[in-house]
Amino acid sequence: MPEFTWLPANRATPEDVEAVFATGGARKCRCQAMKVPGWIWRDTNQEQRDAAQVEQTACGTDGPTSGLIGYVDGDPAGWVAVEQRENYPRLWSRKQPWMRMDPDLAGVWSVTCFVVRKGWRKSGLTYELAAATVEHGRQVGAQVLEGYPIDPPPGKSVIWDEASVGLLQVFLDAGYEVVASPTLRRRVVRRRPGTA
Repeated sequence: MPEFTWLPANRATPEDVEAVFATGGARKCRCQAMKVPGWIWRDTNQEQRDAAQVEQTACGTDGPTSGLIGYVDGDPAGWVAVEQRENYPRLWSRKQPWMRMDPDLAGVWSVTCFVVRKGWRKSGLTYELAAATVEHGRQVGAQVLEGYPIDPPPGKSVIWDEASVGLLQVFLDAGYEVVASPTLRRRVVRRRPGTA
């Protein structure tokens, strides 16, 4: 069995972060879709998104950081974005109801994006990354972890952009619970990291 480990991105190297983001649509987005108030492709260019990710991951510093890097047998293989909810301005600037739930709830950390490097896809790595958010949440003192996964109808597939937020079963396996179903496919899930 391959060994899964993880690190907060600030304790990883910039090269490890780059290895995960170097291919696929993630290399363009750089996990910035929820970071800018406007429409990301109109309001930022690639150089700005690249620079923002470098600043936010804060590799080689004491942090804070914007996510976790997952390793398979020591190789950087995946990413999950997990950060204080207030650091995601786009969660508040758009009008979808799932983005505006309980605005006064304190201590919420949002889990917004998963990236799995080519070669490790369809290996269950997102389940490992979701479980890592719970331990990370305990370490940083998060009171609530919140995710926004897709729950496709039986037999229906999802496109990459939808799957990047995570699938419902991934969160359920990590102990999250559904707190809202604001659309046919979207769920809001939460977990208190201090609970078993």
